[in-house]
Amino acid sequence: MNVVPGERKTIELPVTRLYTRTQLHMPVHVARGKRSGPTLFISAAIHGDEINGVEIIRRLLKLKELKRLRGTVIAAPVVNVIGFINHSRYLADRRDLNRCFPGSPTGPLADILAHLFMDQIAARATHGIDIHTGAIHRNNVPQTRVSDSDTESQKMAEWFAAPIIVESGLRAGSLRQALADLKIPNVLYEAGEALRFDEMSIRIGVRGILQVMRALGMLPDREKDRDASSDLPIAASEEGSQTKRRKRQRPPVRCKKSKWVRAGASGVFRNRVKLGQSVSKGQTLGIVADPFGGLEDPAVSPADGYVIGLLEMPLVGRGDALYHIAFTKDTQEGELVTDEILDPPIAPGEL
Repeated sequence: MNVVPGERKTIELPVTRLYTRTQLHMPVHVARGKRSGPTLFISAAIHGDEINGVEIIRRLLKLKELKRLRGTVIAAPVVNVIGFINHSRYLADRRDLNRCFPGSPTGPLADILAHLFMDQIAARATHGIDIHTGAIHRNNVPQTRVSDSDTESQKMAEWFAAPIIVESGLRAGSLRQALADLKIPNVLYEAGEALRFDEMSIRIGVRGILQVMRALGMLPDREKDRDASSDLPIAASEEGSQTKRRKRQRPPVRCKKSKWVRAGASGVFRNRVKLGQSVSKGQTLGIVADPFGGLEDPAVSPADGYVIGLLEMPLVGRGDALYHIAFTKDTQEGELVTDEILDPPIAPGEL
């Protein structure tokens, strides 16, 4: 389907037929500006239960600012349609779509779906933003992930300005690896947990995408995103006046190394720290205890840094991942993410 300058269309890309003969499609929205510019794809739900990105894209497409768009936005809010329908990270055969790129036009459904995405969406773009959350029962602080060797992707991460930038290697079969092979600059945004909407993560995501689009010249430059990223009312002070806006957005913290702290024993997990909190080397983060009050095994931070991932399930087995710690050179006491980083802040009771 052709989309002419100044037009917006939703295209249904055929994925497969179910055994009921029902045709399954991947919905893709294309917004093309009247003037030429970059082509940015924005994707979500490659893991079908990671739904924050679905809401981020929905809010983004509602913004009046897109009427002044230069270039093209290709938005795929639900890539793994089968996983999304089934509330599952995986496809029906339990394959992880994000280990199947660039895919193939033949073979298992995961390969076909990965190939469809690369051929019809990614390969037509000049830049990309892929949105994820933590896995089931794991909560991630809003963060961007990029390769340390990709200069253009590093710039995108700086523009996005999530609270922390994690430099991580490329994994075979991942979308990031496939995009690197095509030399398409991209950034992965991780925030929240599976099957849950997190308002702060959503707002940071919308704001980040807008900032990338402005930096690429796709939207007119503005100093602030104001409250465009929220469906909620602007926060007000006790006197009823509008909350004062921040003078400057906090720059992202950089992380070149991270590590998961795992349970040394099975039992009941009692957490002692907050997601996004700064921690010090040797600090006890939580305790795994025998349900009958016997053994208590402490989980200890391996370095100074921040908690960027946290297990929300209190029942654990030996070896389960409990905390994801980002090692940072200049760790400052406090939290990476508070409502103060939003413009406007989230009022009490909004989350």
